[in-house]
Amino acid sequence: MMHERETTVSEWIVEEQRRSPGATGMFSSLLIGLRIACKRTAWLIGEGNTVAVPQVSLEVAANDIFMRTLDRGGSLAGIASRDGDSPLAVSTAQPIGRYLVVCTPIDGASNVDVNVSAGSIFSVLRAPDHVAAPTATDFLQPGTEQVAAGYAIYGPTTMLVLTVGRGVCGFTLNRGFGEFILTHPNLTIPETTREFAVNTSNARFWESPVQRYVDECVQGKDGPRGEDFNMRWIASFVAEVHRILVRGGLFMYPADMREGAGEGRNLLVFEANPLAMLVEQAGGAASTGRGRILEVVPNDLRQRVPVVLGSREEVERVERYHQEKDQGLDREFTSPLFNQRSLFPIR
Repeated sequence: MMHERETTVSEWIVEEQRRSPGATGMFSSLLIGLRIACKRTAWLIGEGNTVAVPQVSLEVAANDIFMRTLDRGGSLAGIASRDGDSPLAVSTAQPIGRYLVVCTPIDGASNVDVNVSAGSIFSVLRAPDHVAAPTATDFLQPGTEQVAAGYAIYGPTTMLVLTVGRGVCGFTLNRGFGEFILTHPNLTIPETTREFAVNTSNARFWESPVQRYVDECVQGKDGPRGEDFNMRWIASFVAEVHRILVRGGLFMYPADMREGAGEGRNLLVFEANPLAMLVEQAGGAASTGRGRILEVVPNDLRQRVPVVLGSREEVERVERYHQEKDQGLDREFTSPLFNQRSLFPIR
């Protein structure tokens, strides 16, 4: 049952529009379309194997939901999906809008099979002037050019988390009447944390700054940090960031020495930029380890980057360790955890 003073996401969007003099409603219409796409995807995931989608993967079905829902709104010039072949212009039957959307319809799809949280990621860019049929080049804008970003997380509850550049708000889906309700206004990431998330199965391939950071955390009170840390790993970028937005923490998916991983694993345009915008708007930091993610100028829609994001003090520490390595100042560091008695020896 909805209480009288609860704010729906649609009401929040309208209120944000009122704060922008000269707004035409096109941007609001686009956000409402994204809300609908996330609701439909939540239904698809929530029904699980009870919904028959013959010969179609979850990624394909969710991608189709986003494409069909957003194509009809009249706010877009084009859309690029992580799970699509190439950017698509909107249908010629619709008016050409002023915005571009990039989206990851399903993040963490493999989690769904074991009933663990998955999500959707999206961000909004302005379309270049007079572009009627956007190409991939039109989407290659640095993250600082995003005008909105958000994600949906499909877990025990379904939540929609949004920023339009004025902080971050979280909305929980009330399944009783089918609307997202504002439950987490002004999400803020604490500057400090004692929790980090990283896939330690890749530890033997990490650069020394990452090994150093994790080693110090694992040593806890007996190590140089003098504090015990908790380690987490969900294998869903959305779920990792959601935990950080709600209670703080650090997430890392660094570059490593494996073939094809030297530039990182996360897609800059489709994943890293939207989530980095949310983290920064909540007071956190988002870095490649050697610079701000949002300042990276993409050269390809599939470009990948290392990711270090979360509580500001910890991100800055990881950046400092990279700087010391690059300046040759960390030569005295040897990791007792990963070098002398590695948990993950190379065979």
